[in-house]
Amino acid sequence: MNDVLQQLALVLEQRKQQSADQSYVASLYAKGLDHILKKIGEEATETVMAAKDGDKDKIVYEVADLWFHSMVLLAHQELGPEQVINELQRRFGLSGLQEKAQRSSS
Repeated sequence: MNDVLQQLALVLEQRKQQSADQSYVASLYAKGLDHILKKIGEEATETVMAAKDGDKDKIVYEVADLWFHSMVLLAHQELGPEQVINELQRRFGLSGLQEKAQRSSS
């Protein structure tokens, strides 16, 4: 599973070298952070709407779009999926309440 995220991260890095008229991802980078954040907001809203409709195929499709655009954000910020995976692994075994308490005390 992580292989797909790593492969996508590589492609997203490569797209930084392309011109905006050759690549959708390059056009997102060229439009800047606010545009990328807007796309994430749109995809999050579409995910919520799909979930409200209860259409499992559409939920998967919209979550894929949300993850994709989140990965674009990570790449734009010079981050990758490994940082997110490491954070999830750090939280594994903690209750949500424990994790929240740790954040509050930091």
